[in-house]
Amino acid sequence: MAYLETRRHELRKRRILMVDGNLTLNAQTSDAGASARVYRDGYWGFAATNGTSAADIDQVTGQAGRNAAAMARFGARAPRPLPGGTYRGEHVFTGRAPLSQKECVDRLSQLHAWCKQRYPDLRSTRFLLADEHHTKRLATSGGSDVLSSIQRALCHVTFTADAADGSPVELTEHLSDKGSLADLDVEPQQLAPLLDDLYRHLRAKAQAVAARGGLQTVVLAPPLAGMLAHEAMGHPCEADLVLGGAVTAGLVGQRIASDLITMVDVAHTFRGQETMIPVYADDEGTPASDAVLIERGILRQFMSSRETAARLGIAPTGSARAYAPVDEPLVRMRNTAILPGTDKLADIIAGVEDGYLLMKTGNGQADSTTEFMFGINLAYEIHNGRLGAAIRDTTVSGSAIKVLQTADAVSDDMYWSCAGYCGKKQPMVVSMGGPALRVRAHLGGR
Repeated sequence: MAYLETRRHELRKRRILMVDGNLTLNAQTSDAGASARVYRDGYWGFAATNGTSAADIDQVTGQAGRNAAAMARFGARAPRPLPGGTYRGEHVFTGRAPLSQKECVDRLSQLHAWCKQRYPDLRSTRFLLADEHHTKRLATSGGSDVLSSIQRALCHVTFTADAADGSPVELTEHLSDKGSLADLDVEPQQLAPLLDDLYRHLRAKAQAVAARGGLQTVVLAPPLAGMLAHEAMGHPCEADLVLGGAVTAGLVGQRIASDLITMVDVAHTFRGQETMIPVYADDEGTPASDAVLIERGILRQFMSSRETAARLGIAPTGSARAYAPVDEPLVRMRNTAILPGTDKLADIIAGVEDGYLLMKTGNGQADSTTEFMFGINLAYEIHNGRLGAAIRDTTVSGSAIKVLQTADAVSDDMYWSCAGYCGKKQPMVVSMGGPALRVRAHLGGR
């Protein structure tokens, strides 16, 4: 047997939803299991079960070996040496004592009552609390032995109001942090400035005007820049997609962005602080390292697993991750961001004679060509360096490579969020972030 890895994996999740003071969802789930992967004669075999005992490990190990042998019937294939070192260590986040379900529900009730009193003209309020806890024990025949945990908590606050014509308009604020819901402070007094801003933007959106369509100067607020980095530029820098024909395959060493742009997929530590999704060793037991994807505008590196690194002739970055106990590791992002620059956001806006500030996105899509389209649900006009009216929901689109080549200002802000999932055959918890960017992109409109 050339190579073996086994993983015991526990995944606990809970979601609590309150709509207009009514509890509509109160769920807790727990999933556990064991899996094994075997690499033999150039083929992988994988097997998983919902048990975690030693007998279960033996069972899936044998089945994974048989699956690899079955794949070998497709024909002889020279096995590639799998690069990457080994890692031995334990990394478990210890936060505050967990909250009970009742304590979480009580916090939502307090939020609802506070918002109802403070913003009496809202049509509706919606609050979602959720947390998620992954614990993995990985062992490999190469000598890796890793215990890791990833924990994240989130709160989504949605306000709905009436527009001038009576139609509903809504906005959502996403809060997130490492740890459980005990580590995410959702007390009304703590959130008051953020909730006041959400309400103020919603009232402005109720009077929104249509945007002008076409190529525009836009300032992407940090959440939008984070989405651009992850969806449009990050995925085409995943080695399996590179091998599948992503446009980035032949661009290493070439300029693909303004020299103001440096973009990194951070493994576990950023500027001396542990990231929201810390990966010290991936689900292949490879020591995780930062992947510098773009350095001052030049494409430098891809995120990779052991096998994709071998096929591309590069060093593995420890980016192979599996979401659920029954999932096989895939090349996935961890904490992806464009690094901050030196400009102040206020100065970036002041330098726009005619354009838009794009602040929030509700959804988006991108492909391996770096072409993207994101929905924009909060944005403002900019006239002569000053913010004007809010604009109606629209879209921003383009090629990430072409858009990043136009970047002429990067703010010194740094924003991180782990409030969503990344989808790629299986979901994945990730964080993304960045500063604000001033670029040229296509805006939907009249």
